[in-house]
Amino acid sequence: MAGANVQTFTAENWQQEVLGSEKPVLVDFWAVWCGPCKMVAPIVDELANEYLGKITIGKLNVDEQGSVASQYGVMSIPTLGIFKGGQMVDKIVGFRGKADLVKMLNAHA
Repeated sequence: MAGANVQTFTAENWQQEVLGSEKPVLVDFWAVWCGPCKMVAPIVDELANEYLGKITIGKLNVDEQGSVASQYGVMSIPTLGIFKGGQMVDKIVGFRGKADLVKMLNAHA
């Protein structure tokens, strides 16, 4: 479900890949059964290609990694959060178009 430039985040790699990243990180909190998550997935893939080298983009399955999702108060999916310096600094909840995501990414790139 993820493109070549989209990372998979887990509880095991969260500290290093997200919280310890030098670059901003966009995390797509999703689940297999979530219809809006499937709609946003191709947009996330496009953004991963377009922002390669500038922003790390990846996905975290909330069903498999619920402890991480709950740590950040993720109650609805999709939730797309931007992490900088180990903190979630911005987020979008629910399906939004590419223009809204680009605006959020550019504010933190």
